[in-house]
Amino acid sequence: MLTPEVAAGPLARTPYDLRHAAVSTWLNGGVPATTVAGWAGHSVEVLLKIYAKCLDGETATVQRRVEAALGHQPVR
Repeated sequence: MLTPEVAAGPLARTPYDLRHAAVSTWLNGGVPATTVAGWAGHSVEVLLKIYAKCLDGETATVQRRVEAALGHQPVR
């Protein structure tokens, strides 16, 4: 149950707004797209088509993950 303040706010305009906020938060929190798609009941293709624009600032994070997977040490 939502508090009156939350229910009156922009996140609770419709159930879809809450769903969109949750899925966007999961993706930006680093949850893998395959997991988020399963939680949301989407295919990965549909999930990324709808929510790709919500991903922000991923480039640096992904580059660090690739470098770590390749065994590169960060330059100091």
